Amino acid sequence: MWPARVTPLVITAHGSPDLRSPATMRRLAGAVGQRWPGPVVTAFLEFNLPAVPGVLRGLASPAPIVPGPREAREYEPASSARRPARLLDAPTYAREPAPVLVPALLTRAYHGRVDIPAVLRAAGVPALVASVLGPAGPGEEPDPLLLAALRRRLSELYTTFDGLALIAAGTRVEAARDTVRATARALGASLGVPCEVGFASATPPSGADAVRALRRRGATRIVASSYFLAAGKLHDIAATSAREAGAVAVAAPLADAPELADLIVKRAKAATPPA
Repeated sequence: MWPARVTPLVITAHGSPDLRSPATMRRLAGAVGQRWPGPVVTAFLEFNLPAVPGVLRGLASPAPIVPGPREAREYEPASSARRPARLLDAPTYAREPAPVLVPALLTRAYHGRVDIPAVLRAAGVPALVASVLGPAGPGEEPDPLLLAALRRRLSELYTTFDGLALIAAGTRVEAARDTVRATARALGASLGVPCEVGFASATPPSGADAVRALRRRGATRIVASSYFLAAGKLHDIAATSAREAGAVAVAAPLADAPELADLIVKRAKAATPPA
């Protein structure tokens, strides 16, 4: 059990059979742990362990209060001349603060809208829930820290470009796709280049479609920015699609970028009880 009266932070990832993904989430938790005053743990919705309900129940378990030297003296047998003996039959307990669950998700698609509320119900313990790391809905702009993390990964390519494809996982939820397009617009504007979206699954456009759209807009040297937290099957699909259409380079996923760790802490501080 963690030291009393600190708020645990649970980074809640989808999980993946591709072991690169959970390893990345644990590295991200390490980066967040350097910024958050309480314990930081990673939990998964599926595929990987530990699972979210078990982590939340463990964090919510009461912690025994262990008396310090001064308090312990009060429970030692005392001489009849001073005071009667006061012995503890069992330790007393203090309940820890409710953990903060931060979804390691870039959109509020199925996993954010359905899976996370379901695991909270399954856990049956109090928890605060933060917003997703990308815009939560249409009309919301991406956080500057998210854009800074994307630019950091692009800077690691050490190449110039005049067109940018933002490759993402994909979803059938139109509102969630709209938030990816909003992120693309904001990222392109911050870099002064056109930016098109390409998805790995669910619906077009693909990574290749995004590159071709940029060609039609006059771009001649195109790179891809990865709107992914970790490498995995869908990132591989989107990156390959963009490269085959002529993208000269693909940036790495966000992973443990310092700005992303800062964003998780920011989201955690603004967390609220689930609706």
